[in-house]
Amino acid sequence: MPLTRLAADAFGVVTICLVSLLILLGFLCIIYSCYFRSRIHSQGFAQLGYFNGPWIIRITFILFAIWWGIGEIVRLSLLRSEGRVLNAFTLKWQETVCKYYIVSNLGFAEPCMFLTLVFLLRAPLQKMESRILSQKWNGKTAGYVLLYCLPVFALQLIIILIGPNFNKGKSNAFELPHYFTSTAFHSRIKDDVDDDNDIALCTYPLLSTILLGFFATVLTTYLFWLGRRILNLVINKGLQRRVYTLIFSVSGFLPLRVLLLGLSVMYEPEQVVFEALAFLAFLSLLCCAGVSIWMLVYCPVADSLALRSLLDLEARRRISDDHNETISLIANQSLLGESMGVSPERNSDVSTKRGSISFRTVEKDGTSVDTYVELSLFSPSQHATPPGSPHPLGWPMIPRHQFHGP
Repeated sequence: MPLTRLAADAFGVVTICLVSLLILLGFLCIIYSCYFRSRIHSQGFAQLGYFNGPWIIRITFILFAIWWGIGEIVRLSLLRSEGRVLNAFTLKWQETVCKYYIVSNLGFAEPCMFLTLVFLLRAPLQKMESRILSQKWNGKTAGYVLLYCLPVFALQLIIILIGPNFNKGKSNAFELPHYFTSTAFHSRIKDDVDDDNDIALCTYPLLSTILLGFFATVLTTYLFWLGRRILNLVINKGLQRRVYTLIFSVSGFLPLRVLLLGLSVMYEPEQVVFEALAFLAFLSLLCCAGVSIWMLVYCPVADSLALRSLLDLEARRRISDDHNETISLIANQSLLGESMGVSPERNSDVSTKRGSISFRTVEKDGTSVDTYVELSLFSPSQHATPPGSPHPLGWPMIPRHQFHGP
């Protein structure tokens, strides 16, 4: 096997492994988000529903990233070798697969992925009164993403379908070099019986790369402006680091991918340099997608679950405080009960100082005097009954002779 084919197959294997990890991370984050949503509805934490509002858009972002990763696998020349999946297709069908890859990834998956990212970053800046992050907001956002992606998709489709016709006319006025519109490169490999086998290796049309670069420029400019607004509102240093990481990863990796794809037109797909440039372009966007999924999907859910744990601790603390207050009140009542037989004057003083609880007193001759138990059991300064005032609100205690019967 030539060194170029060996390097291309090695890059292909690594690409498949990295895309598999991205898909695994995406599905784990989807499960995590659905688990958080189920906990909110099952345990009644309605106040945390705001943080889980964009759960549909988060899952949509992950699905766009998975779509893009599958397209990168379809592009690989590894699948076109002898005995592989795409090798069974005819040369014309292999060229069609390469056209589909350009339109699908550069014209749809990548723009939709970054537009979704922008809407997720922009959502917290909206007013609460506009019912942002609601179910209706998720539907509108999905519609806006598809609408804003439509011009890029249409232009990529025009470049792929109509662009090659510029080189077929007799007039040289609109003739372009083939690498401006070419999506496939014809190559020959030997099969097991040493027969030549024609295959189509995917390339990146320069016009498609230029269009992607224009989109990346507009997106990067808007992200810097948006990030500045977000940083003016964020006071937590941890959240500030997340915003910085997200903004600079998108603003760095996306232009780097465009630059690497633009340089790839200088080499043929059979050369090691082309495979290295294509792999580095894939790796740059993979890092950007992985960081975005982690920051925009996993971290918000993890923070919300941590906040739910704090709410649980606060509720338990309140229950414990109420329980301690109840025990303290019972203890005070017991102390008052023990001291009620000493003297009426002392009992009255204690009742005035410790609260507004009155107890039935017993005279030395055994006769009972009707007293009242007040309902107020709080601050003595607010609820103490001054001398000479009418009887407090409460209920009369039953004398012993009424309790035992006549």
